[in-house]
Amino acid sequence: MTELKNVELELSRFRARVLFAAAMVLVCFGLIFARLAYLQVIRYDELSTRAENNRIAVVPIVPNRGLIVDRNGVVLANNYSAYTLELTPSKIADLDATIDALSEVVEITNYDRRRFRRLMDESKSFESLPIRTRLTDEEVARFSVQAYRFPGVEIKARLFRHYPLGEIGSHVIGYIGRINQAEKEKIEDSEDAANYRGTDYIGKLGIEQSYERELHGITGFEEVETSAGGRAVRRLRSSPAIPGNTVVLSIDIKLQALVERLYGNRRGALVAIDPKTGELLAFVSKPTFDPNLFVEGIDVENWRALNESPDKPLLNRALRGTYPPGSTFKPFMAMAALNSGKRGPNEAILDTGVFLFGNHRFRSHGDVGLGMVDMHRSIVKSSNVYYYSLANEMGVDLIHAQLAPFGFGQITGIDIEGEVRGVLPSTEWKRRAYKKPEQQRWYAGETISLGIGQGYNNFTMLQLSHALATLVSGGERHVPHLVREIRDVVTRERRPVGGQRLEPLDLKAQHVEIIKRAMHAVTQEGTSTRVFAGAPYASGGKTGTAQAVTIRQNEKYNAAKMAEYLRDHSLYIAFAPVDDPQIAVALIVENAGFGAQAAAPIARRVLDYWLAGIYPSEEDILAVQNGQAAAPIGTPRRASEVQLPAPVLPATGSTVLPVPAQAVPASAVAPVSLNPEPAR
Repeated sequence: MTELKNVELELSRFRARVLFAAAMVLVCFGLIFARLAYLQVIRYDELSTRAENNRIAVVPIVPNRGLIVDRNGVVLANNYSAYTLELTPSKIADLDATIDALSEVVEITNYDRRRFRRLMDESKSFESLPIRTRLTDEEVARFSVQAYRFPGVEIKARLFRHYPLGEIGSHVIGYIGRINQAEKEKIEDSEDAANYRGTDYIGKLGIEQSYERELHGITGFEEVETSAGGRAVRRLRSSPAIPGNTVVLSIDIKLQALVERLYGNRRGALVAIDPKTGELLAFVSKPTFDPNLFVEGIDVENWRALNESPDKPLLNRALRGTYPPGSTFKPFMAMAALNSGKRGPNEAILDTGVFLFGNHRFRSHGDVGLGMVDMHRSIVKSSNVYYYSLANEMGVDLIHAQLAPFGFGQITGIDIEGEVRGVLPSTEWKRRAYKKPEQQRWYAGETISLGIGQGYNNFTMLQLSHALATLVSGGERHVPHLVREIRDVVTRERRPVGGQRLEPLDLKAQHVEIIKRAMHAVTQEGTSTRVFAGAPYASGGKTGTAQAVTIRQNEKYNAAKMAEYLRDHSLYIAFAPVDDPQIAVALIVENAGFGAQAAAPIARRVLDYWLAGIYPSEEDILAVQNGQAAAPIGTPRRASEVQLPAPVLPATGSTVLPVPAQAVPASAVAPVSLNPEPAR
């Protein structure tokens, strides 16, 4: 039988399906319109900004780092531009294979590979890292022809730091190096984070570190419209970088270089200061090092040579080296006696060559007595017995109370980082310094040797020169500083730095005069008479010989039988002119013996240079280096006519482009053409 269809039922079902389908279409369109409304209305600002960011790339413009110059305008740190070959690890599938292939085009040494790996460990994978720096024109041309083979590899123009005088003044100037991970995290947490975008280098030591903010400058930017493939289409707007300021030091680099020559291969430190202002005129630590080695990362061989050398060339002895001051401490002990009323200038004692304290014999030079000695003669002839007895009378805490205001055992506040405090002992200091009760106790016998600058006394040459400047200026005090002024390279404004005057010490003028006249007599009839013979100015000084190791009571000191590093240190302090001091000097020549033999001749040449414009002859410099000089020999020269050593040139190819301090680079990190112009 044929089944009859129910037309009405079929139509009803059809209409239901159509309505359902229509409802679903409407719901889908509703969802689409709702989504569109959500994206285009509610999230409009956010998505518009994101789209704009995809279209526009913001490229930081790294500022040109500021110059460092000495007081006379001699450039100590500058910049130049050169090509680098850089890899972006995130864009390279097989890094080792790419580097191997690149080495067939340009020379890539094992050192380059090791440095690149170290940089990778310290950086993020999407950062561009140099595999070769300072490319020559020929190397740039060879790579450019085959650049299509190396995705993720490009040539860039970067600014490099350079120290034209090499090792001269390296401990003062310091150096820059790549920002490590710890420094990067510190920057990101600071208010300077935006200013360091695109910056790869930061000051690591000396002035470069302490004046980083002044030297770095202000980072600029470029807004560049890019295509979907990331290719730059056009520049929309830019804000130029503002170069770092010029830092003007107070030191005279020619004097600094002279002192470093006078030391020769010996170790030591010298600090020369202007008592009227606190300006440091020379700040020498020997041996020195070449800061250019550190700019791009020092290689293993050079690092091992510097770090493992027994001479410790990386130690800033002027700032961080502490030494017993020896007899250079005696003028300060004499002033302490006058201030405290413990001993008058005419009060004399019998110097028999030995001071007995209990069963212990404290000896003098060669165990020779000087007879009756008053304060003046005690300084001129350097009587040990006089100061043994004075220290015993004063006691350690009174010595500390009288001499701490001069800056002994205190932070001076110099404007570079890393200064150490040294030790001016007291009973309280010993309780803090030691853990065992028997070590914390101060014994009376320990006070005796403090009087001649031995025992626990340990100071830096910076502290000693600062104390001398305070003494000879009648108690006037200034914070020592290395930077004289900051020069804004944009506005040409000069901003004085330093010169902070501290509260003066309450020293009586007649007491200061007693000490100054005694120190002047040291150069006329005392231990440095031969060294200062014929000087065209009146100076004061005091020799010092400090033990590097303790000599037992029943032993005699014999330098010839001792290893060099165990021999006595040679010290000298000096100031001039006596009536109106313009310079105060403290120096040490390590393990060089008697102060008048090694240290005093250097001080004489420093005063000659500063006060009389006299530069020693080559013959005289050689004699000082060998510890065989007294008064200058040979024909001296005028300091103004002597030239500094020839500048050290960067080890680069012909593409190196010097960059003046006032230049503002358009982009120090962007890819460049094969014939770049100097950054502006």
